[in-house]
Amino acid sequence: MKIEFQNELPDLTTIAIAVPKGAAPSLGRLDDAGKALVTAAAKAARFEGEAGSIAEIFVPRAADVGRVILIGTGEGKGVDYEKAGGALAARYDTAGVDAIGVDLSGADAAGAARFAGAAAQRGWRFDVYRTKLPEKAKPTLQRLVIAGAPGGTDAEWAETKALTEGLELTRTLVAEPPNILYPETFVERCRHLEELGVKLTILDEAAMRDLGMGALLGVSQGSVREARLLAMHWNGTGTDGDPAIALVGKGVTFDTGGISLKPGPGMEDMKWDMGGAGAVAGAMKALALRKAKANVIGVVGLVENMPDGNAQRPGDVVTSMSGQTIEILNTDAEGRLVLCDVLTWVQRNYRPKRIVDLATLTGAMIIALGNEHGGLFSNDDALADALLAAGRETGDKLWRFPLSPAYDKLIDSPIADVKNVGPRGAGSITAAQFLQRFVDEDVAWAHLDIAGMVWADKPGATHDKGATGFGVRVLDRLVRDTVEN
Repeated sequence: MKIEFQNELPDLTTIAIAVPKGAAPSLGRLDDAGKALVTAAAKAARFEGEAGSIAEIFVPRAADVGRVILIGTGEGKGVDYEKAGGALAARYDTAGVDAIGVDLSGADAAGAARFAGAAAQRGWRFDVYRTKLPEKAKPTLQRLVIAGAPGGTDAEWAETKALTEGLELTRTLVAEPPNILYPETFVERCRHLEELGVKLTILDEAAMRDLGMGALLGVSQGSVREARLLAMHWNGTGTDGDPAIALVGKGVTFDTGGISLKPGPGMEDMKWDMGGAGAVAGAMKALALRKAKANVIGVVGLVENMPDGNAQRPGDVVTSMSGQTIEILNTDAEGRLVLCDVLTWVQRNYRPKRIVDLATLTGAMIIALGNEHGGLFSNDDALADALLAAGRETGDKLWRFPLSPAYDKLIDSPIADVKNVGPRGAGSITAAQFLQRFVDEDVAWAHLDIAGMVWADKPGATHDKGATGFGVRVLDRLVRDTVEN
């Protein structure tokens, strides 16, 4: 969808008018008869300007019929404009309308940008493999022309557009089928980041074997698809030095569970078990596109977990890159095995003072939080508070869970340094406790368990059913709030 900002609305057949909650719509464009018709229709529809609410009225024009859309912007907060922009795109994406002029008079620059960004994000579709799409299901809305926004909107929109393109990369990666997206092709999908100034470092299995990354490689050994480690480094500070923050993502491009095989029904969803890695890639693209004044490293471990004759077995003991040994009790608890080696690698090579990892790590997190929040675990209150604030601001909401030595004891192994699963209870917490054992003492670390958030069975304000892009916005906001000068 093409987004344009203009001083005046063009003469389009379809016009949307932003209406704050409890306010009367601005109908100066209409004649008296049109004003009366719109006012009466809004009253009949009980339209009161709640964020994202819509009233549609057809009015006569000189040579045809025009469509007037009243779109509620609520209390005028950023999230209200986001709901409004997303609702407009959702309603008219396939409605036969090719262009909408939007009167956003009264919005500030940030609100106008969030409105436009939400419309573009909500209009994203993944129809790549649909060859028989019904005519009425095909998207028609190609252009949104926004007028009435104040000065400074262009700069705000440039930032929001960068974020939107990062989200699109993440959603595409998550939505692709696993025969198309696997470790090697994930890397190829990120090659274009080099053109934006992102430095890529790629390790193949031989290189990881030389480094002793036995935990990650143990997950991969049952697949014919080779594992990869991909590091994406953006330094927009103009100075050398270690990255201020590392973003780490779990990239299991398909997860059968391995020998601890998952039930068949629903296994197809496990193509999105690389949602954490997808979020890191999308966030790095957003940072590069908006030329963030920050030094950030994003690292993802990419594997496929399959159950062939060479697959890892329950009962195996592997040695991680850190030197710690791990007893494998369940091969479906594979994400933490991938992440622990990636955490060690990034700390040894880049020495970040802060790390945030993202992973679709545990089904227990969906039991605890459903699909409304991602889980947050952290050894540092300041980092946790910054992430919670970023989640509230962006809508990528998080909820903090405890860490404690009492939980840590649940994953002590009788024959190795640690076992990869604890008992049934507190499954998400023991998974986080496992990862914490691989974080250096002087590093502020947070773990985001986003198992219930990267894929949606119902539409949201800025996404349709399917890939959500969860994590990109909260990471971008975290960097903006805590790292950029």
